[in-house]
Amino acid sequence: MPEIAEIARVVHFLRKYAVGRIVKTVKTQEDTIVYGKVGTSTAEFEQAMTGKRIIDAKQQGKYFWLEMESAPHPLMHLGMSGWMKFSNDDTAYYRPAKSGEADWPPKFWKFVLGLEGDPKCEIAFVDARRLGRIRLVDAKAEEMRKTTPLKENGPDPVLDSDVLTVEWLSKKLSSKKVPVKALLLNQANISGIGNWVGDEIMYQARLHPEQYSNTFTDAQVKQLHDAMMYVCNTAVDALAESEKFPSDWLMKHRWDKGKKNGGKLPNGDKVTFLTVGGRTSAVVPSVQKKTGTVAGDVSGEIDDVSEEETKPKKGERKESKAKKEEEGEEETKPKKGGRKKSKAKKEEEGEESEPEKLPKSTKRGRKKVEEEVKAEGEEEEEEAPVAKKQKPAANGSKLKGRKGEAESMKTEDTGGRRRSGRLSKD
Repeated sequence: MPEIAEIARVVHFLRKYAVGRIVKTVKTQEDTIVYGKVGTSTAEFEQAMTGKRIIDAKQQGKYFWLEMESAPHPLMHLGMSGWMKFSNDDTAYYRPAKSGEADWPPKFWKFVLGLEGDPKCEIAFVDARRLGRIRLVDAKAEEMRKTTPLKENGPDPVLDSDVLTVEWLSKKLSSKKVPVKALLLNQANISGIGNWVGDEIMYQARLHPEQYSNTFTDAQVKQLHDAMMYVCNTAVDALAESEKFPSDWLMKHRWDKGKKNGGKLPNGDKVTFLTVGGRTSAVVPSVQKKTGTVAGDVSGEIDDVSEEETKPKKGERKESKAKKEEEGEEETKPKKGGRKKSKAKKEEEGEESEPEKLPKSTKRGRKKVEEEVKAEGEEEEEEAPVAKKQKPAANGSKLKGRKGEAESMKTEDTGGRRRSGRLSKD
């Protein structure tokens, strides 16, 4: 997921190519999730952007926005895999575009802004997984951070260093009893820290991510604060280019899990992986010691405001299934007793339910079937039960075996009428 450093990279390119220019054209693709989930429509977005001058580009944590010459201003969140692409420059931060990927507009675009002036430039918001969000905020430019959802997020380590002090962090940690990394990932506490940044902070602080937040000494809180400021500022200054990160950073090696030489730092220290706050965390046990009470996974602490999580929190999965039942959707794996409920619901809605399974002793033979047909005054084609030994047909042809081969037909005289029948399995 794009974190504080990746968003800084996006803002850098927006300031480089978009700030000071007028939006000449706006193209959008209707998306009831990316736009609609936050109360914005593509028509409103086009109207708000067309012909407006872009004054600045700003960020808070994982959110960024364009400051327009007049309200409303577009506020965006990249979700898990969203990105901003530019027609005249490659903004990739760790995966350079391959040959053949230069087609414009790019895949999965949600809007494309055409800018007046030189150099010729178009900007596209892309999001394959549709977890990003695009909304319009009708507020004064200087009031943006005082509006929802920004006001519900905690201070930004880079922008708000005067707020996020050692004393502030100490109070925040002691006010909760959760794994410390889960606290860091919660955007309501601190803005911009995601999984890899959180791992790097904990590694540089030499603290264990599972340890309860209220068990750290004053010295350890200072270590954590210093590591947070160091990692976030260094990553932002490098615009998320990992090649520019210090060589001793865990981030440069945490992605090697499963590779031939993976699972170790250059100095030989082993890297292990565990789950904290619902996320896979990279830990170096030789330096990240547990010095206080340690908890298991507490995913409920993570709350990235307005961001959809790939893994539901505790209790959300059951709620989702209940919602499906209310909306009449069929579950692929029903709960205990859910199958009977599903059948009953089908019968209430007039749908055909599955045939009731009868015990073997109730299977009807040829004689009983013929009696029923005669009683109803109807003629039906019936299947003869397979005998243990098959008899040759009347026309002298041999019946073929029962293993998926075609079966011969036989006829019999039934009082002036000719009734066709065939042999088949029960």
